[in-house]
Amino acid sequence: MEPSPQKILFVVNSNSGGKNKQDFETQIKTYFEKLPDNVNYYHLNGSNNEAGIKKEIDTFNPKKVVAVGGDGTVNLVAKVIMGSDIHLGIIPGGSANGMAKELAIPTVFNDMMTLIMKGESKRADIIKINENDICLHLSDIGLNARLIKYFEEGNMRGKLGYAKVAFRVLWRRQHIQVIIKSADNIIKRNAFMVVLANASKYGTGAVINPEGDLYDGFFEVVIIRQLAIFDILKMWFKPKPFNKKNIEIIKGCSVHIITGHKVHFQVDGEYKGKVKEVKAEMLAHQLNLIVPKEITP
Repeated sequence: MEPSPQKILFVVNSNSGGKNKQDFETQIKTYFEKLPDNVNYYHLNGSNNEAGIKKEIDTFNPKKVVAVGGDGTVNLVAKVIMGSDIHLGIIPGGSANGMAKELAIPTVFNDMMTLIMKGESKRADIIKINENDICLHLSDIGLNARLIKYFEEGNMRGKLGYAKVAFRVLWRRQHIQVIIKSADNIIKRNAFMVVLANASKYGTGAVINPEGDLYDGFFEVVIIRQLAIFDILKMWFKPKPFNKKNIEIIKGCSVHIITGHKVHFQVDGEYKGKVKEVKAEMLAHQLNLIVPKEITP
């Protein structure tokens, strides 16, 4: 029996990715040329995108919405459809694509499309950040957020550009004084960075949060107290519990982070400026993600 035609909205960010980015929209149109499915496209235009996507969804009424772009595009689409029955698919077209790597999204186009058409749906958690932001993947203050700021400002892209700004950030690294208030505890720490982790690893592949689970109703606060070489090697090659003297992990549903001075802040790979405090609250099982069948229990 043939499956019923599907209504799918593709939200396309043509500015995502570097010089070698793929023309996904053309490939998508070719894919659907001889198929009965009803497909529409919404192109991000740099302003009022959230309202535009919502209006398109209200008019078209799709069962699936697919974010074609990087982590920022995925975050934007998720913010619009969270709490609904719409399923979110991902075609990774950004520089890092951390969420796609977390979900084991295929890198070959036809495999991506097979996943979107036939993949399983699973309810994922979302972290509400302050009043207006959400985090699906990883947010942080300090060292990594500053790296993202410099990378966005630089003219050099790719691995060489990343290496250049990484060296600059590590050379000028500074401790942050933080107070972390959770439901049952208040702690004070000096740290290089503090991560709000819904997921486990960055788009580079470094596992910052071995306990990360997108579906468990909790997030982790990862406090990088020291940059110890053995723990850094663990992140890259053999994810295991860290030395708590260097990297401390706190599980929770809500947290309030206060810093001694304004520090760099990023959410899902998007630089947000400098902040002195961050409030985070877990919103459990708010997003229908399309995921490969093999990672669905």
